Amino acid sequence: MPSAAPHDRLPLAFGGDYNPEQWPQEVWQEDVRLMREAGVTMVSLGIFAWSRIEPRPGTYDWEWLDQVIGMLHEAGIAVDLATPTVVPPAWFYRAHPEALPVTREGVRLAFGSRGAICHSDPDYRAAAATITTRLAERYGSHPAVVLWHVHNEYGAPVLTCYCDTCAAAFRVWLRERYGSTDKLNDAWGAAFWGQLYGDWDEITPPRATPTVVNPAQQLDYQRFADAAARANFTAERDILHRLSPGVPVTTNFMVAPSQCQGIDYWAWGREVDLVTNDHYLITDGRRTHVNLALAADLTRSVAGGGPWLLLEQSTSGVNWQPHNPAKAPGQMARNSLGHMARGSEGAMFFQWRQSRHGAEKFHSAMLPHGGTGTRVWREVADLGRRVAGLADLRGTRTRGDVAMVWSWESWWAQDLEWRPSQDLDARERLDAFYEALYDRHLTVDFVAPSALSSVDPERHPLLVVPQLYSAPAGVAADLERYVSRGGTLLVSFFSGIVDEHDAVHTGPYPGPLRDVLGLTVEEFDPLLPGETVTVRTADGGTYTADLWSEYVVPGDDCQTVAAFADGRTAGHPALTRHPLGEGTAWYLATRLTGADLAAVVDLALADAGITPADLPRDVELVVREGESGVFRFAVNHTETEVKVLLPDGSRAAVPAGGVEVFRDRR
Repeated sequence: MPSAAPHDRLPLAFGGDYNPEQWPQEVWQEDVRLMREAGVTMVSLGIFAWSRIEPRPGTYDWEWLDQVIGMLHEAGIAVDLATPTVVPPAWFYRAHPEALPVTREGVRLAFGSRGAICHSDPDYRAAAATITTRLAERYGSHPAVVLWHVHNEYGAPVLTCYCDTCAAAFRVWLRERYGSTDKLNDAWGAAFWGQLYGDWDEITPPRATPTVVNPAQQLDYQRFADAAARANFTAERDILHRLSPGVPVTTNFMVAPSQCQGIDYWAWGREVDLVTNDHYLITDGRRTHVNLALAADLTRSVAGGGPWLLLEQSTSGVNWQPHNPAKAPGQMARNSLGHMARGSEGAMFFQWRQSRHGAEKFHSAMLPHGGTGTRVWREVADLGRRVAGLADLRGTRTRGDVAMVWSWESWWAQDLEWRPSQDLDARERLDAFYEALYDRHLTVDFVAPSALSSVDPERHPLLVVPQLYSAPAGVAADLERYVSRGGTLLVSFFSGIVDEHDAVHTGPYPGPLRDVLGLTVEEFDPLLPGETVTVRTADGGTYTADLWSEYVVPGDDCQTVAAFADGRTAGHPALTRHPLGEGTAWYLATRLTGADLAAVVDLALADAGITPADLPRDVELVVREGESGVFRFAVNHTETEVKVLLPDGSRAAVPAGGVEVFRDRR
């Protein structure tokens, strides 16, 4: 477990990744001067610099790094110093080609990019420990170093390796988890298709096979791959704790995009001293600010509700999407302050100076190719002044309104092959329900299934389960306790179906959720692409649904609020409400989107006694509070000025595309 390394040495962070090794020495002095001009308080340093630090095995070049850290410290700029273990040098791979990862199809990937690592390889682990030790011995007590940054974006671009070294490590992991092959066979349901194992050495990773590999085996292998990477992080972290006591250790997460789907951030959040996150807008035509808010809320939740840090974002366009539009004027500040509203202790970027070479040369930066005469530079400097003016924000906490359940392990399991519909998508349902709550101007606290016992209906009167395909049996008692104590629960379809081994719960669907929902599901009836059904409410209103329908059988005390009006499940409930103790549990047995889904969310909010704020669409009002006071962030994503109501009854203007922070001092 991480140490109690304090965060009080950390400034309210403004800056970005700094890569001086990519530039001649005469540029460094200019960089530091411009950083001061822009209000930079911290930079991330050395992330990809292993080959510069150790150009040959056992030969270290510290002079350049000593100089850079010294220059930064003299300028009053703190350092988030990285262990450069995401890209070992070319000489390392020449000596240890087996450290390169192998795909499921048996292809060994080549050196020449980043993150090409077999996390089970002993030579990689030894080399990572050595370079981390050397860095910590040299800089562990340097006053400029206020944060350690291990590796970079674990899981991107590759996490899972299928080589023989991983196969042996997987067998060790399985023995520790199950103890005997009999218990493993039972957990995996290995009798199906005659896959029983009599000896540990018979077990291999789920490599390419003629057809679908045992889903329980695939699920365990994902857990193993995640655990192997996490073990490498904790090994480096422990070295840094020992040699650099009191300096917090982190690694940068990517909680919202799918690039790092294989990482269980609930588990990783318990291992870092400070949760940090990277977030980049996915410009696919959707409202990008909604995903930004989701990412920030989810990161804060992984941090246990406390402060966290946005360690990377872009000042403008990125380079790795099919189309990479620039951010509109003012959007960079709006994005940055939006993250800060939802808990971030600052706003950092990739990167400080835009590269001339390499794969990311068209990725925007704080100092663009065009230099200080550009709009981006002017906006960077303006943002630096705004962040500096929020120094008292440090240590305050964002106030959540409602809770939502999310599980990376359930997502892994649901995404395996041969589900009732290939279009089932847990992330899509998460996004849809989150957007409905966002449009009600509600701030969401996320919770892991294992932490449901901590959800208090007085603190979070509404608990939403967008999709929890894999639900351990223990969640039932927690949900029933929550509802019976006065909470309102809203559960969407295809939840409660399997246990942690991807084995279907005994009895009718939805397994352990039957009692709290007051119903059973006899059979799924997925809809074909383009097929829709009509859902009719008791008062004659209608919704249009797609993807999914079910044969729902309500219990005696379960109310049918809306039913399928046509299709194969016509006459069966589509939306139910089950009173239980002092609360209610809602169940939605189909996929609704847009205004139809929002209408169902409104019903649950009314049951929960929640009245959303009276604000225009795409205007956020998010509250951070603590000993230094209450900070109300009004974020206006619209093209017109809006007025927001403050607690004293006054209405304050927020300019088009702007952010205003209103402070109540204590």
